[in-house]
Amino acid sequence: MTVTADTSTMTMAGAINEALDEALSADPRVFLLGEDLADPAGGVSGVTSGLSTKHGRERVLDTPISEAAIAGAAIGAALEGRIPVAEIMIMDFITIALDQIVNIAAKARFMSSGRTGCPITVRTASFGGLGSGATHSQSLEAWFMHVPGIKVIVPSTPADAKGLLTACIFDPDPCLFLETVALYGARGEVPSGTHVVELGKADIKRPGRDVTIVCYGRAVIDALQAADQLAGEGIEAEVVDLRTLVPLDVETIMESIGRTRRAVMAHYAVEYAGAGAEIAAQISSKMFGRLDAPVRRVGARFRPIPSARELEAAVFPSTERIAAAARETARYFI
Repeated sequence: MTVTADTSTMTMAGAINEALDEALSADPRVFLLGEDLADPAGGVSGVTSGLSTKHGRERVLDTPISEAAIAGAAIGAALEGRIPVAEIMIMDFITIALDQIVNIAAKARFMSSGRTGCPITVRTASFGGLGSGATHSQSLEAWFMHVPGIKVIVPSTPADAKGLLTACIFDPDPCLFLETVALYGARGEVPSGTHVVELGKADIKRPGRDVTIVCYGRAVIDALQAADQLAGEGIEAEVVDLRTLVPLDVETIMESIGRTRRAVMAHYAVEYAGAGAEIAAQISSKMFGRLDAPVRRVGARFRPIPSARELEAAVFPSTERIAAAARETARYFI
């Protein structure tokens, strides 16, 4: 849902900042907390720049370097009626906050017979693709997909980042909002004013008839570039941007594959036991007998991520790897 048709061009980092700014202005219960969020730092990547100056340090809180404390304080505030947006600076460090998020936030509604929700949004970022090494570059979204009670969101465009983050902030249940630092500078048209993208709704970023590429986050950019390459070879690839991993828009996925009869999964998380594995299993189960080729997966290789940029690039998926998988799938004959 978009309340206004007016748009402006901005980066993804700017779109996230605008969503946070508008949420802080819209509801006094909203507040941000995390490491170095307040000015002059404005976040490690400048995403919260200017927000403490405008809204005050009592609503944009700098915290000690303790992910467990950040998550615990946010969850406690949520249980008391506030709407916290907690930032875990780097996704690799969210492991330290797992107990709080998984065993308290995700289960609050279930353990209270529906009386107590936990409207917490956890923002975190993957630094993969920047040569940041094995402990700063992981995408761990599949861990959270396995936990009932948490919504998992990964935007790929500035407009989606604003609309999905707004939806997360005002959702009554816990949301994990995964950002990609490599996409912070990506520019696009973003609706002005209140902009909400419904959670659980995938978006077809490019229509096609020969093969469906199901992807999210940074892999969407690679998939669209791969689709451009394939178009020059006479192969029309449809690119489905999931946007939300939980809840998963199974209907849109199956409708697309029902048309193309071929599917490729692509994501920057480890391919082994990743999000693509669950989706591939669902495709194989629901579309058995209608597929013209085996479902293919393209993800990060199963190894720690190197710091050297050349080696890192060999671990992560790429336009070329996605194009090769889609090409092989499109030309597969039973």
